[in-house]
Amino acid sequence: MAALPDEEVVRTFQETGGDDCFAELFARHRQRVYSACRRFFTDNATAEDAAQEAFLRAYRNIKSFHGGNFLGWLMKITRNACIDLWRKIPEETATEDDPLPDLAVPGALESSPDMHLAVEQIWQEMSSLTPEQRLCLGMLIEGYSYEETAVRTGFSLKAVKSYIQNGRRMLWLQMAGVLY
Repeated sequence: MAALPDEEVVRTFQETGGDDCFAELFARHRQRVYSACRRFFTDNATAEDAAQEAFLRAYRNIKSFHGGNFLGWLMKITRNACIDLWRKIPEETATEDDPLPDLAVPGALESSPDMHLAVEQIWQEMSSLTPEQRLCLGMLIEGYSYEETAVRTGFSLKAVKSYIQNGRRMLWLQMAGVLY
């Protein structure tokens, strides 16, 4: 089963319900899903919880997958699981002993609510990009190299670089008032 593309493994799982198929998908993508969650959360435990939630949602909803890019579908579920978990975490309030958070601590900026809102808005703004720009930028965010993106999408390397550059430029213009 290791030689089959994700989409074939999903189709087999949908037809047979064999847990070995989903176990194969889990083994293939658990590190990428966890890494995406780890970039969203600064602590391992919360990232693990988000990754577990993402795979549970994928398992429950795999019947709704009707072809296309399985990894993209899974990463969208992962992103949504991270956002939902982040929203459930109570906002830390300052105490008298510690009136302001110490932003000089490594990772403090990444865990600030403003940063998470900016990241969420970037994902929302990506919907205004062309499908090619959205696909290439999404794969770059997920950790694919330009070359891997070209191979997986079928675009030339030059086209991938162009889509990413133009997509970044459009996002930069759209996010001008949010990021600085």
